[in-house]
Amino acid sequence: MRPLTNYQTINDVDGRPAFVVIPYADFVHSQVYVPKDGAPHAVVSKAINGMSMLQAWREYLMLTQEEMAKRMEITQAGYAQIEAAKRPRKATLEKAAAAMGITLEQLAYYIV
Repeated sequence: MRPLTNYQTINDVDGRPAFVVIPYADFVHSQVYVPKDGAPHAVVSKAINGMSMLQAWREYLMLTQEEMAKRMEITQAGYAQIEAAKRPRKATLEKAAAAMGITLEQLAYYIV
């Protein structure tokens, strides 16, 4: 997750911080639950319906292909090819998992 940089603090009558206002998109990103192992129901459901685990995780984490590409230090077109591949290379999946903050096992591609 990215650190919050765009927020406003609202103080109480004594001048102490009482509330913080953040952009809605940052709030939504902060609410994503990433388990230490396994995959959330939302990810598994998308995969069962034919979506790749890579795309399912990316969408669950509310990341765009462009954001994933930047995290992996590749182009968006390159990332799109990885996501569309039926069986991406293990090294590529390791890099993608690290970019999303999950384990390779959570992508569950290579388990047969």
